[in-house]
Parts: sequence; structure tokens; C-alpha cells
Amino acid sequence: MIDTVALREKVLDLAICGKLVPQDPNDEPASVLLERIRTQKQQMVKDGKLKAKDIKDDSIIFVGEDNLHYEKFADGTVECIEDKIPFELPDGWLWTRLGSISSAIQYGLSNSAEQIGTQRLLRITDIQDGKVNWDTVPFTTVQDPEPYLLMKGDIVFARTGATVGKSFLIEETPYPAVYASYLIRIRLLEGVLPEYIYQFFNSQCYWNQITDKSVGVGQPNCNGTSLKELFIPLPPANEQSKLVPSSRSAIEFVIDIENQKNYLLEDISTIKSKILDLAIRGKLVPQNPDDEPASVLLERIRAEKEELISQGKIKRDKKESVIFKGEDNSYYVSADGIKQKIEDYMQYSLPEGWVWICLKDVATISSGKTPTSELLSENGKIPYYKISDMNVEGNELFLDKTTNYLNDEYDGVVFNKGSFVFPKNGGAVLTNKKRILLHNSLVDLNTGVITFSPFIDAEYAFLMFSFIDFSKLYKGSTIPTVDANVISNLIFALPPLNEQQHIVQVVKKTFAQLDAIADSLN
Repeated sequence: MIDTVALREKVLDLAICGKLVPQDPNDEPASVLLERIRTQKQQMVKDGKLKAKDIKDDSIIFVGEDNLHYEKFADGTVECIEDKIPFELPDGWLWTRLGSISSAIQYGLSNSAEQIGTQRLLRITDIQDGKVNWDTVPFTTVQDPEPYLLMKGDIVFARTGATVGKSFLIEETPYPAVYASYLIRIRLLEGVLPEYIYQFFNSQCYWNQITDKSVGVGQPNCNGTSLKELFIPLPPANEQSKLVPSSRSAIEFVIDIENQKNYLLEDISTIKSKILDLAIRGKLVPQNPDDEPASVLLERIRAEKEELISQGKIKRDKKESVIFKGEDNSYYVSADGIKQKIEDYMQYSLPEGWVWICLKDVATISSGKTPTSELLSENGKIPYYKISDMNVEGNELFLDKTTNYLNDEYDGVVFNKGSFVFPKNGGAVLTNKKRILLHNSLVDLNTGVITFSPFIDAEYAFLMFSFIDFSKLYKGSTIPTVDANVISNLIFALPPLNEQQHIVQVVKKTFAQLDAIADSLN
């Protein structure tokens, strides 16, 4: 089992814990770096680049003589924070707050996006899969853009909504660009590599802290004050420069593994499609000359249909069709005395014993029924499936789980076990879901039902339908509705019954082996 997500997390965790590259005792410790950063910030206040209030919340985290972590604040107070420290750091590293190593943590602009302007306006939605296509970022116009201009090395942070906590490292600015109000810009001070902090922003330690700091019921958010309080494991500057490429290289290796896994999963899907293609062409299993040919099977199905017509259980199809091969060795369909060549539809030759059929030759197509509420029961014997039951995750073939049943008073239509069901109208049509009933059941009015002759193996019929995209067989633009007439005239290749069952067995066995490989990858 290859869990590439866990592998990626492990690489980042090793990096921020100081376990990805060896420490060099000759490196200048992070304590010296932090002292230099504090001096730098004080000078920025003197130069007017920062205000005194910008550094009033900066603190110093240190380890006391009792080996516990303490935090000293600007007013001189000291607090033991041992119970807040995420984990122990190697020698030379120190914990600090994000605000202490940043020159600015600033909200974006509330400007609207425009088709033309003087600056690009970066929004949360422009950041997809850790990338920005700057050519599609909209414009805006800011009279005094300097405080909001993005620079290489800036990190922008999504402060609200479903993407809260997601961050993006600005590695290039091909156009003058500012950022929108739902983003916060983090600009780090000299000596702290933005690439290292960005890697930290993808670690589990970071997400644990952000989750704790995010508030809001309907719309989670994390403000700038909370961001400044984030604990950052800071390595020496020299170790940062080693960690960044090492982490990147390891993650690229993990991504390569993930890509290879996805390629293999795609190959498995392709193999499944090929197996099904071979199955319905009669090339998956060898033909048995002793099998009763499908032509005899078809005659038996027609005789069965005539008996049902004589009993009044079904009506005769006024547009009954027959597919046959003419003297010119081409295939024709005859309906209402009209003969039409259909050779163009026959894309391959059939094995001996197989025949071409229209679906209506071997099945009846009907609609489900919706019972009144008083006929529903929590513990009845007959399942009642709603269209929503077909959309649940799980087995793509069988429809067997429902919370709805019919009580003993119900004496209406029940569809036979093995019937093929699909969404008939509404938005569910576009999902292309299709299932086989595992029990004698009722399905609701929005469901189409195909009931095959008992001389057709229901699971083989499902294999035939695996190539049919029901979402493309509908009419109507406002409310999509599957065209039953189109479905009834679909043409399929029918093998002998024994071969149908043999094909199903081979497909099941092979698919189970392929699924086991796919499961091991996931």
C-alpha cells in the first residue's frame, strides 16, 4: 500500500523537526539569527519603515535553566509555555512566533476585479493546485499600490472560507500585482527563507495550529493576529538553505511515485474496458460448439413473449423488429414490413452461435411506481428504492441497500430480482448511474426499469450496458428525460446462455484481481 499523502506529510514533518538533514555544530545558531532580526526590526522603526506598534507584540522564546520553555514579552513579563510547545527541537534551533520574524502581516484590498487596470488583483480563486496563471488574473487600479504590491518571497494566506489556511508562495511577479481582501500577505525578514516557511505551512504542525485558531460556524476564518501567534520551528540560516532543496527533492520523488500510481490506476481502468470490449465481441472466452446457439435462444424468448401476450400480461409491440443477414451477407433490420440495412452499426463480426438483437427483442422497458406514504414501512419485506439510493457510493453494479420498505398491504407492481434500473428523468440522468436489483423490489417513478427474459443472464446484460452512456440518451433541455424508444432499439450482440454465464465468471474473477491491485495502491 502506497500512501503518498502520508509520505509527503512525513517528509515535511522530518524537515521541520530537524531530522531531514544532519545538524552542523559550526552553524550559527537560530538564537543569533533571531537577535539579528530583532535589531533589524528596531532599525526599521527608527527608519520609519515600521511603526512602534508593529513590534510591541514581539516576544522571545527561550529554554530556561530548568529545561522548560519560557516566553518573554515586550513589557518584560515572562510566562512558562512548556505545555504549548508542539515538540522538542535539535540544538541550534529555536521556537519563535511568526510575527517576530515577519516585517508585515497585512490584509489585502477590497477592490473589485476589472477587465483593465494598472495592477493585477490576485484572489483566492486564482490559486489552483499551488499555481497561478498570471495571464488570467483580473485587473484593478490602485492609486497608491506600494503597500500592497506583491514581491518574490511573499506568502499569501487564505484567511476565510473553505480554503482557510491554504497558502501560496510568490515565486514570480510577471506583472505589477496586488492581492484581494480575503488574502493576508506575509513578508519575512532577512535570514528567514520564505521557501522554508512555505514548506512549514504545508506541515501537520502548521495545520494543527491553524485548525485551533480558525473560528466561525458558517464561514471559518483566521485573522492576522492569530497568524502572528503561530509557533515556528526556526533552524539556523545555513540549515534552512539545506532543508529547502532536500525537502523539495524528496517531495518531487513522492509526487513521481504518486504519478506512477495514477498511471497504473489509469492502466487498470483501460484494461477493464478492454476486457469488457473483448467480452461483448466474443473474444474473451472460447466458444463451445455444443452450446445451444443464440438463434435458438432468441426463438425461445419470442415464444415466451407470445405466451405473455396471449395471457394479456404484456402488449404486442406494433413496431416489432427482426435483425437478419441478407443474401449479400449484410445485416438488415425489418420493422413494419420495412427493411433497412444496418451494416454501418455492426462494427465487428460475431462468432458462430451469436446473433445481433434489438434490446426490445429480449427485454421490456417500463417506469417505476411511487407508492403512497401509508404503504411504506420500516421493516417490510419488499424493498422500495428511491432514485437517491442509486447515487450512493459503493458497488457500481448491485442496488441492495435502502432504508425504505413496503408494508404487507402493498399488492402492486414489483420488479423482479435481476432487473436493470437507471435514472429516467431529472438531473440524476446526467450521472449515468445504472444498477441491477438484488431483490424483488419497487423503484420510484423517476427510475426506468429494464426486465430481461429469464433466458438472458442479468449480469451479462449489465456488461452490455457498460458501454452505453445513458446521460447521452435523453431528450429535453429543461428536464432531461431518457428516451425509452431510443433505448429499446439499441443493438447488442447476444451469445449463447452458457457463454453469457462463462463470460460473467471470467470478468468477475479478472476484475477482482485488478481491484485488489488498485486497493493495494490506495
